[in-house]
Amino acid sequence: MLNPILTDSELLALMQTIQQSRRIVVCAHRGPDGDAVGSCLAWSEYLKSLGKQVSIVLPNPFPDFLRWMPNSHLIQFYARHEAEATRTINDADLIFCLDFNGLPRLQEMQGAVARAKADKVIIDHHLDPDHSVAKLVISHPTMCSTCELVFRLILQLGGFEDMTQTTAICIYAGMMTDTGGFTYNSSNPEIYEIISMLLTKGFDKDKIYRNVFNVYSVDRIRLTGYILHEKLKFYARNRASIFTLTREEMKRFNFIRGDAEGLVNMPLQVKGMRLSISMREDTERDVIRISLRSVDDFPCNKMAEEFFNGGGHLNASGGELPFPLSEAIKTAEKAIEAYEALL
Repeated sequence: MLNPILTDSELLALMQTIQQSRRIVVCAHRGPDGDAVGSCLAWSEYLKSLGKQVSIVLPNPFPDFLRWMPNSHLIQFYARHEAEATRTINDADLIFCLDFNGLPRLQEMQGAVARAKADKVIIDHHLDPDHSVAKLVISHPTMCSTCELVFRLILQLGGFEDMTQTTAICIYAGMMTDTGGFTYNSSNPEIYEIISMLLTKGFDKDKIYRNVFNVYSVDRIRLTGYILHEKLKFYARNRASIFTLTREEMKRFNFIRGDAEGLVNMPLQVKGMRLSISMREDTERDVIRISLRSVDDFPCNKMAEEFFNGGGHLNASGGELPFPLSEAIKTAEKAIEAYEALL
C-alpha cells in the first residue's frame, strides 16, 4: 500500500483549489523532457475528467523522440505562438507548474506566467521550491520524477480506478525517462508498486522503451562515436570525464532536438567512473548547456549549484554558463579539482 503524500488538510486545499477553477493551464520548464511532458499530459487528462477546460503551454518544443506520446499534439508552445499562448495563460483561473521549482525555469515564458492573475500550484520533485509564487506547493524531492508525484496525487484524489490507459502510458514514460530506464534514483520499492498498478491499464512497457531509446538516426549514432573517440576527456584518475559539443559539430551531424539526450550517461560505463559532464553550445541562445551525471553518493546537484548556475538531483543535474565554451571547460575542470576528494 502506497503511503499518502498529502495530509488531509493539504488534500482538501488541493481539491478546493481545483473545484473553484474552470479554465486551467498546465505548464513545465523550458527544454521539456519526458517527465515534464508526461506529467503535464497525465495531469491535464485527470483534470479534464473532472470537467475542467485544460490547456498545456510549454516554453518551447520537446525532443522529437517524445512526439509519440498520446495527445502531445495538443500542446501549445510559447516560443512558436507567443500571442496565442499568452492569451491562454491570461484566460486561466488556475495554473499548475509541473516539474520545476521556480518561475525562472520558464525563461522567456516567465513574465507571462508571473503577470497572470490566476492562482498557481507547484507540483515538483526538485529541491528548494519557491513558495512565494504559488498558492500551494507540493514538493517531494525524494520522488524519482514529477510523474511519480502525479500518480500519487491522482491515487490519493480517488482517480486511479478511472485512470485511462493514455494517462498510465504518460506517467510510466515520465518515470522511465527521468530515471534513465530505472537505472538511477529508482531504488524505492514503492516505485515498482506504482509500475505494477500502471501496468494493470494494459499497455506495453517494452514498446514505450523502444519509442524513447531505440529511435536514433544514423547521424545520431555517428555523433555518439565521434564524441566517444574524439571529444571525451578523462580526469581525476579516470573517475571523472568531460565532453563538449559545438554548434559546428552539431551541424556536421545534422543535429536535431533530442539528439544530446542520454549522451552524458555513456562515460559512466567506464569502470570506476563517478562523474560525467557534458557541455554543448545552445543552438538558440549564447549559453553553454551543462549536464551532469554521477553514481553512488557523488553530489551532482552541489557541483551544479556551485559552478554552473544550476541544480537538480544527487545523481542528475544541469546548469548553464553565459560565456564561451573555452571558458566553460576551464570552469568544469576547476569543479572537478574542487570535488576531487569525493571522486
